Amino acid sequence: MHLSVSLSSGEPIYLQIKEQIKIQILSGQLQEGELLPSIRHLAQNLKISVITTKRAYDELEQEGLVASVTGKGTFVTGTNKESIREMKFRELEDQIKAIIKESRALGLMRQDLSNLVSILYGEENGS
Repeated sequence: MHLSVSLSSGEPIYLQIKEQIKIQILSGQLQEGELLPSIRHLAQNLKISVITTKRAYDELEQEGLVASVTGKGTFVTGTNKESIREMKFRELEDQIKAIIKESRALGLMRQDLSNLVSILYGEENGS
């Protein structure tokens, strides 16, 4: 599992950790039953507070994506995966609606926006 935090992003560190783990669970990079690094180990690797790491893990547990087993660690459950995916999909729809609104304000045609998305999507996938 690879995580990174930015102290200058303005987003709380625990949220950065939580979102990165959530994305890795939703994308299948982290599989159900997989053991996450211990809170202390992750805090040491990221050079952050144990309290910050614990908060991220606690929130993931509240959302049903991980479960802590005393003496064994924190494991990916994935039980809430579909509802999280649906919520993320709705967030994406809202972002796309905002982009469409801004594009119209700039006078871009649908094809121009579609071409831009195709170009940028290709860059993200290394094409």
